[in-house]
Amino acid sequence: MSVAVLTLAHGRHDHLRGQIAGLAAGLRRPDLHVVAAIDDPEVARVAREAWDEHGQPARPAAPGGGPRPGPGPAAPRLQVVEVGADPRGLPLALARNAAAATAVRQGAQTLVFLDVDCIPGPGTVATYAAGLAAPRVEAGPLVLGGDVAYLPPRPQGWSDPAQLARLGEHRPDRVRLPEGEQRHEPDLTRFWSLSFATTAEDLEAVGGFCTDYVGYGGEDTDFGQLLGARGGRLVWVGGATAYHQHHASASPPVAHLEAVVRNAGVFADRWGWWPMEGWLEAFRRLGLAEQDGSGRWVVSG
Repeated sequence: MSVAVLTLAHGRHDHLRGQIAGLAAGLRRPDLHVVAAIDDPEVARVAREAWDEHGQPARPAAPGGGPRPGPGPAAPRLQVVEVGADPRGLPLALARNAAAATAVRQGAQTLVFLDVDCIPGPGTVATYAAGLAAPRVEAGPLVLGGDVAYLPPRPQGWSDPAQLARLGEHRPDRVRLPEGEQRHEPDLTRFWSLSFATTAEDLEAVGGFCTDYVGYGGEDTDFGQLLGARGGRLVWVGGATAYHQHHASASPPVAHLEAVVRNAGVFADRWGWWPMEGWLEAFRRLGLAEQDGSGRWVVSG
């Protein structure tokens, strides 16, 4: 099955370079790398240069150390999709759908979504591809998720995938499985889009990401609900570890206040309950958000 890796990028060019270095060093290179450049015309150049640097086919050594005849794995085709700006924030859901549609048009059957901050481990793409190609005993769309380990800051970005497993720290509240193991996840609110994989057919069955969400927050939780509503499953797989490159963050994400409150309202209108309640309550304590007379969350003031 043709495998595509899909990445959204806006800034964080060093992170994109680190991801491409990881893809090039993987046991299974993708056949296609689709990068959705959101309001960032430099992304295409950065991606091309990174694949030019890391994507040359390697010739594995023959027994005894001599060169083995024949080329190594070829670099994937690179496709950059330009996605325009939205005054309300980054259109992440729209960009994911655009990247997926581009990959499918070019023949990809297996879709591996990696956040631009994520460097795949050596087996990430291979594990996802094998898991989706395996025979199924249950009907309905299938989404595979892998664990994510967090890397310390490194100003120049990451270029040596061999360091990742030694330095990455795993969050104790996330599922981490040994290589070769799988676990069904009954709580679909735990889906996250940092690293996951599905087939083109299954993504179509789910319906993709809801583009009513713009800016930070909500679209992942919505996708999990769509997956459940379509009779689908979320399964964690061991051996698909990705490594998250450091960037500044805050909890609650005050810089994304308006987007979080707006997107929480979109979700409540669609599903009848409020997501991201921890952040909303934290905003309330800071005097930044409140509930109006109907119980709806709004930005204060």
